[in-house]
Amino acid sequence: MVVGSVLILTAGFGEGHNAAAKNILAALRRDHREITADLHDIYAEAHPVLNRICCSGYKLAINRTPRLWKLFYDFLDRAPGASAGVHLLLPARHRLARIHARLKPDVVATTFPGYSPLINTLPRTFRLVTVVTDSLTINSIWLRGGSDFYLVANEPTARQLESAGIPRDQIRATGFPVPEIFSQPDATRTSPPAGGKWRVLYMVNVSPHTAPDTVRALLGIENIELTVTYGRDDSLGRRLLQVSQETGRPLELHGWTKEMPNLIRRSHALVGKAGGATVQECLAAATPLVITQIVPGQEEGNARLVLENGAGDFAETPEAIAEAVRALFADNGKLHAARTAAAKKLGHPAGASDAANFIASLAMGD
Repeated sequence: MVVGSVLILTAGFGEGHNAAAKNILAALRRDHREITADLHDIYAEAHPVLNRICCSGYKLAINRTPRLWKLFYDFLDRAPGASAGVHLLLPARHRLARIHARLKPDVVATTFPGYSPLINTLPRTFRLVTVVTDSLTINSIWLRGGSDFYLVANEPTARQLESAGIPRDQIRATGFPVPEIFSQPDATRTSPPAGGKWRVLYMVNVSPHTAPDTVRALLGIENIELTVTYGRDDSLGRRLLQVSQETGRPLELHGWTKEMPNLIRRSHALVGKAGGATVQECLAAATPLVITQIVPGQEEGNARLVLENGAGDFAETPEAIAEAVRALFADNGKLHAARTAAAKKLGHPAGASDAANFIASLAMGD
């Protein structure tokens, strides 16, 4: 018997928004069959061409012109009316209004801060939950439109919202909504490794031109098994395979894959950028990080969370990255053990379930 409904809103600007939304939806459908739950990316549905252009521009800005992106990010933070014009996108307004009229949601949960102007055009017949996907450095755009509740990844971020004027009783530190698999024990990873090889996962999602040199440097570490994910760039995959052949060292390669949670869980360390979903999944798996890039603005808080709490290191060049990995596993993994313990303290493997449980309780009127 259906007793409540939830509308989840997301957007394709960064991995964290979509990951959080999809994992909350999965938890609601798995654990709360009495709740009807739908997920929509209103901007992609109503403005497909414009949305693709904007998403491509965002990715280009954070990867190619990070300083310019930082200026824009700070502008959004400082300018109260920076996103107000979004409500003038009439197809998006109309689509959201139609979905609202059809679903009659008891709760609207948004994982993207740019929906506030659209949501505020709706009759407020629902509770609004904002799922904040960043840590520590919280742009004011998350808070500007108002919300009944804010779900955050950790207590330090909850305190940041308090300092920004959000009452504590509106904040819940439910954890970042990672996939449910992170709540399951992983018996395949031991430290030190039973087979004598430390598993390292290198995620190539920025600076593909330096990836072959980074792989070459990592393959120079004798006691590791290296896995590399390279997304949809097949030409890069071929270059990385060539490095493996030239060095005579084995390399496990993956293009775009749905197996990222399993790859993270089985790895002793991850090398990659400080993306919101990636960082939180590593913490949920107690997998230390070697951070190779920090996008100014939203990723600065993710990196601070890791580095200030001893859950990882920062290294930019191929040589520095390899040295950071060597240091992790030296002395029979002494530093790795400390980094793992720190990551475990920060992780919240049941984040999606906890967020879904809270949202479901609102939808059922508890």
